[in-house]
Amino acid sequence: MTAPALYEIETSEGDDGTMHPVEHLWTPDHGDPKRLGFITHNGITITGYGAEDEPPVGFIALGHHRWGHVIETAAAYMAKIYNWRELHTYPHADHGDVIPRIPRAVHTHAAVLHHPHPAHPCGCAWDDQWRLVWVPPTEPGAVPVTALRHPAAAVTAAGIPNPDEDGAPAVWAA
Repeated sequence: MTAPALYEIETSEGDDGTMHPVEHLWTPDHGDPKRLGFITHNGITITGYGAEDEPPVGFIALGHHRWGHVIETAAAYMAKIYNWRELHTYPHADHGDVIPRIPRAVHTHAAVLHHPHPAHPCGCAWDDQWRLVWVPPTEPGAVPVTALRHPAAAVTAAGIPNPDEDGAPAVWAA
């Protein structure tokens, strides 16, 4: 008996009835992180994630890094992408709504699924979009990442694995 898959690659049906993948596993060594919205700051490659055209609910740094370094890099991401020097609030938020605590970062693994599949480009609105799936380190396509919720995001918004839960594929970053 095998364990069920933790993620599925989306498919579409061709004119001849053949199913084709419409997304593929993306890894940093097989693709340009900058093309997917990552920036590099002090040697850490990071991006924000969440709803399109909205400030991020969380940050993903490729590799496992110290908590403080990821916070600094997340602030640099907000400055570069949103021209905003404050990590505690969202861009254009009331500066009086200071959030007193920065969430802890976790070391975990993720599969990054990128649309479209290079062999089956579809030219749809989802082109160059990606989604993230939290996976154990043994899952095919698993990439080590450090994840951090944006301080202004709701705890549940980022959906980052909680190392305090049994079986969570994550540990707290130092």
